[in-house]
Amino acid sequence: MATDDRPTVRIEAMAEPAFIDAVHEALESLWDAAPEVGDEDRLLFTLAASEVATNIVTHATAGHPIDVAFEASVRSGVIEAAFTDNADPAPVSLLSATMPGTDAESGRGLALALAALDAFTHEAHGGNVWRLRRTVRK
Repeated sequence: MATDDRPTVRIEAMAEPAFIDAVHEALESLWDAAPEVGDEDRLLFTLAASEVATNIVTHATAGHPIDVAFEASVRSGVIEAAFTDNADPAPVSLLSATMPGTDAESGRGLALALAALDAFTHEAHGGNVWRLRRTVRK
């Protein structure tokens, strides 16, 4: 579970509902290995990761089953994670992700992730890579 002496977790799965639970379990293992990460940072990072995982499972499309990998680590006061999938490039712009109206039933995921993170990027090259970063608050 450690890479370069930093707590790290990694999972690979199909983009299906069980993947979301696996991300939560992986993050619980990461938090156990990184006690310096406080409750607020854990909560907000988990929220952001859960929203990205849910979006992948719910919205990713391709003409084949979608494989997805999740890797997260804590080092030098920074929590980082990446989701990598082999789905069609996601047609999203993180620059235009905003919170919908209070009566909307969906559409909050990316806006919530942006609010919880210090950096959030998406790259689409033969699949998608979502990178999450949050500095641990003391």
